[in-house]
Amino acid sequence: MNSIDYIKKSLSLPDNNIRSTLKLLSEDCTIPFISRYRKDMTGNLDEVQIENIFKLNRQFEEIIKRKDSISKSIEEQNALNPDLKRRIEESFDVQELEDLYLPFKKKRKTKADAAKEKGLEPLAKIIMSQNSNNLETLATRYLNENVATEEEALQGARDIMAEWINENGYVRKNLRRLFQRKAMITSKMVKSKLEEEAAQKFKQYFEWEESLNRIPSHRLLAMLRAETEGFVKTKIEIDNKEALELIENAIIKSNNECADQIEIAIKDSYKRLLEPAISNETLQEAKEKADQKAIEIFSENLRQLLLDSPLGEKRILAIDPGFKSGCKVVCLDEKGDLLHNETIYPHAPQSRTLSGDSGMAMKKIRSLVNSFNIEAISIGNGTASRETEFFIKKIAFDKPPQVFVVSEAGASVYSASKIARDEFPSFDVTVRGAISIGRRLSDPLAELVKIDAKSIGVGQYQHDVDQTQLKNELDSTVMKCVNSVGINLNTASKSLLSYFSGIGEKMAENIVNYRTENGAFEDRKQLKKVPRLGEKAYQQAAAFIRITNAKNPLDHSAVHPEAYSIVEKMAKDLGLKTTDLIANKEKIQTVDPEKYVTETIGILGIKDILKELEKPGLDPRKAAKIFEFDPTVKSIKNVRTGMILPGIVNNITAFGCFVDVGIKESGLVHISQLKEGFVSDVNEVVKLHQHVQVKVTEVDEERKRIQLSMIL
Repeated sequence: MNSIDYIKKSLSLPDNNIRSTLKLLSEDCTIPFISRYRKDMTGNLDEVQIENIFKLNRQFEEIIKRKDSISKSIEEQNALNPDLKRRIEESFDVQELEDLYLPFKKKRKTKADAAKEKGLEPLAKIIMSQNSNNLETLATRYLNENVATEEEALQGARDIMAEWINENGYVRKNLRRLFQRKAMITSKMVKSKLEEEAAQKFKQYFEWEESLNRIPSHRLLAMLRAETEGFVKTKIEIDNKEALELIENAIIKSNNECADQIEIAIKDSYKRLLEPAISNETLQEAKEKADQKAIEIFSENLRQLLLDSPLGEKRILAIDPGFKSGCKVVCLDEKGDLLHNETIYPHAPQSRTLSGDSGMAMKKIRSLVNSFNIEAISIGNGTASRETEFFIKKIAFDKPPQVFVVSEAGASVYSASKIARDEFPSFDVTVRGAISIGRRLSDPLAELVKIDAKSIGVGQYQHDVDQTQLKNELDSTVMKCVNSVGINLNTASKSLLSYFSGIGEKMAENIVNYRTENGAFEDRKQLKKVPRLGEKAYQQAAAFIRITNAKNPLDHSAVHPEAYSIVEKMAKDLGLKTTDLIANKEKIQTVDPEKYVTETIGILGIKDILKELEKPGLDPRKAAKIFEFDPTVKSIKNVRTGMILPGIVNNITAFGCFVDVGIKESGLVHISQLKEGFVSDVNEVVKLHQHVQVKVTEVDEERKRIQLSMIL
């Protein structure tokens, strides 16, 4: 089997599409570049399909490496016979390969090893052949200075047989299937931990049992976290009688004294070796599936968050709200650069003092809005957010700015990071946090890429899943989002540039340094002058960057430089200049795409070029909209069962979504309450930051929990 055959087992795609994609990947082409600019080569595969090919090819390569390692290890033990070699070569199942390798693995001394040293392996072979009826006499032949009695000889033989049964590939394969189909996961509380306050959030799992192959991913991860924190003990169980019968049917072929001894060995092998190993394997497999589901949810939430609506280049006054410590206020220009910062005290208790008079705070905000020509106000959604919003809306502005409440999740992480220190070395964390809140309104993508995605707080159980897999998936998501939007080369931060197709962290630093030393880039070709940025990196990155007011207007579009000559020919054929063709929908629609197909750019590529020319550099994100919460709801004390409230979806999980109704505590809409009928995927019904209407079904003030329904 080759890599294409392996990939085809999981993906129903033509050989040529897979082969071309693998070739492009081997040439260090990035997934965004391949999906956008090599459609004719891949058969129009999208990013998801290309990424799946990449992952499956990596799996195939890892299996090949493992097969080579196993073969080499067995060969070094002079045990690689032709049949075993053939079975290893033909297998591409990881578990089957490990089963084949199990008898040859180096391990600590076992009971079977001790019995073999006593010379009892021949006795075990005779019993396993199941041809003898006089075992006591037979066992007498194996008595020696290390084996005193017949029973001791038989026990040693059983130890050896137990290990053989454990290493039997057929038994392990079928037992594994039994566990996968019928295993139950149970959890029981640890009584010594019962009184701890933190244990109460896992109360549901103090006495729980559920089918392992049906348990939702979020519930399995919650149970395992409860076990990790010491509040419960979990166990994987099946019907032991059925498991033993399965093994006996595979091993026992007679009805004599040998069968009796083998039956004892089977029970020992199952209890001591097989059951612990297979149950752990099964749980690990279930955990991996749960991890993948959680990572998929986190990745999709992150994608939606990164592609959230930007306000654009506006002058923004940003407020990081607070009570006792006051509200940190910053003023930013259209590029997000800091113009001014200070602290006001509009809320109790400071507002009751002369220095913190709320009237003075109002005058200050009004003055700042006028002085810096503020067009919008961005308020963080943390502590004192609603109170600050009400305070701002009481101010009589000459020209009222738009007022937005934005998520400040991860702002504190950014404010204390090296990135923030490098950007604003002269300011403390409070100022940096407020700047981040303002910039998130202007361009969420550009600001959020500076923060470790795990700190943004969208998703579920991100600290419980495989961290390497999570990081790879989130990095891939960020890269796809950055490249789908396209970023201004002359304003993008180092963090943002590092996610460009073909541009890593070091190259991003080189670009920023070049920009600092030489001024703004005037065209895409100038990228080639950046130190260490070669032709390949330029090919991968060029079309994803944007240069406003460039010499060539195509530099502010998604048209790749390799196609500029085609666009110029289109314009010439129409008797136009290139600048007159761009955005000229009427003329563009008269172009025959077949006429401009080349050896490198096919019909799909030409159609993409024409589509881009109609609306060059169009940002795929929707414009930011103001949202109004219910003004009567200021805290959980104001929330009553039966109320219909406006809200914003601020997190999506496998079991439902959380909705911000304008107070500190978000309410949960369980998956069963999203709409009438069955819902298999929460993302089919709601999206992150979607504006929704919800009905309050339950309020628990003591536990700070609100249950909501979208079935009104």
